[in-house]
Amino acid sequence: MSRSLIVLVTRQKYINPLNIDWYLGQILEEDRLVTEALEKKGFDVMRVSWDDELYDWSSPKAVIFRAVWDYFERIQEFKNWLKRIENQTTILNQPSLIWWNIDKSYLHDLEAKGVNIPPTLFIKKGTTVNLEQLIRDQGWQEAVMKPNIAGTARETYRVDSSNATQHNAKLNELLQNEDMLVQAFQDSILSKGEISLMVFGGTYTHAIRKRAKAGDFRVQDDFGGTVEVYEPKPDEIEFAISVMRSIDPIPLYGRVDIMWDNDDKLSVSEVEIFEPELWFRNHHPAAEVFARKITEYLN
Repeated sequence: MSRSLIVLVTRQKYINPLNIDWYLGQILEEDRLVTEALEKKGFDVMRVSWDDELYDWSSPKAVIFRAVWDYFERIQEFKNWLKRIENQTTILNQPSLIWWNIDKSYLHDLEAKGVNIPPTLFIKKGTTVNLEQLIRDQGWQEAVMKPNIAGTARETYRVDSSNATQHNAKLNELLQNEDMLVQAFQDSILSKGEISLMVFGGTYTHAIRKRAKAGDFRVQDDFGGTVEVYEPKPDEIEFAISVMRSIDPIPLYGRVDIMWDNDDKLSVSEVEIFEPELWFRNHHPAAEVFARKITEYLN
């Protein structure tokens, strides 16, 4: 009996790389752990770049989104590809979730369901704004501005009265081409960092804490941020699970990034259910949970 094929979809530079640095090594290790867990469940597994024009996307039983981390640099091309393949095979997470999660306006939907997020203004492409006036009207001391569609803190800036004029020009420049959001800056990101909790089909497995380097606010390791294993408190786990369960359908896998807002309440900074880094390398059993949830869904 032949084994069903699952494709882990990634980006071209991560396929058969010649030079493997620490960053790429982490990506390959994550995919190795997922591959081994799925193989134990009886699947064949291969990695394919999303922009591989020769690949037959109807051939695998399922396609699982992994490190497609150039999608936001080629967003229209990526969207066209996703539209083309979404009816050719089973895509995980489900296509409706991917379309929803690509754009950070999903935060508005979560807020409407009662999920606490930082005070956020969503600004449509083509709008002209006065950033300093906007922040003043909201009563904020500081803010963060970033695109609705982005990754690795692309075009993400911390704004206060001393640099609002400079960033106003940048914001209006970006608004010519894309939607943007402006959020009240949450002070705890500097003192407590950001907590990422991995949740699979509503089941919590493990967590990490990300901290920004001194003098920065961006917690991504691309900007010198550090990562440590974190043992979350029960209320933090409950909060992350409740966020995932507020999403319909409940994602098979994902990551809830949380922080403490300026009122010292738990708040969602992001929910990653499209192409999340899931830190299997820090907790190998989570890859087994991931594979089990995928297998149950496909069967």
